Amino acid sequence: MEKLTTNWITNGLIDFEYKKYVLLAYLQHVSKNFNSQKLYPFLSDLIYHYQNLVEIKEKKSLSSNKFTHNLRKIDLEKFKLEYEKAINEHEFMEEIEAILQFAIPKIKLSMKDGKDIYDFVEDNLNIEPIGVLPLTTDFGYMMIRNGNKIELKVYKYEITLFEKSSEQFRAIKTNYVTSFTKNLHHSYESIKLTLIKLDKSIPNPATYLIWSEFKLPLQETLLPIAKRELVRFISKGASA
Repeated sequence: MEKLTTNWITNGLIDFEYKKYVLLAYLQHVSKNFNSQKLYPFLSDLIYHYQNLVEIKEKKSLSSNKFTHNLRKIDLEKFKLEYEKAINEHEFMEEIEAILQFAIPKIKLSMKDGKDIYDFVEDNLNIEPIGVLPLTTDFGYMMIRNGNKIELKVYKYEITLFEKSSEQFRAIKTNYVTSFTKNLHHSYESIKLTLIKLDKSIPNPATYLIWSEFKLPLQETLLPIAKRELVRFISKGASA
């Protein structure tokens, strides 16, 4: 199974053995991708499901309206449909509790595997500015070099602030621009000059080189982590 639905724990058959099978199939798919060093969207999905299950367990937020209902009677005189619960409430909560007890530690263990990969990538990721930085660094270019590949992927980035629960967060949006082959004719500085010629509306764009010491899956791992680390790098510079 490649994905768990948002309400997988209450959707369909409420049975411990069945939900155990569904979860293990999903976690096997996640593990296969982690073994290939593919982190996203799998790690973020795990975090979402883990937080959701913990909230259910702590707040007992499942109510009887979540239960499966069967049609019992059609009253044609009153134009009314009557339903009955397809599962006893006590039995329902016992099954849910058993599923939670099994699922939470399993997902947490899988999250740890993903976090270990994330930490490894982060420890082997390098960021440095190219040329003179402008006063505003919330938009510009990032060049990504993947391991020993001589190809550079160039992305235009923009960092924006947004508020959530009275707190401010930074979000980054990127768009692929072009690729260059790193050689004697294409130094990082000369690539920046080429980018300026391509878009003259930014005379001195903030430009950063991000390179990984190991070759990684670009879309599933390197790019999303590079984006997060660039936001952190720029934020530290702004607060210094």
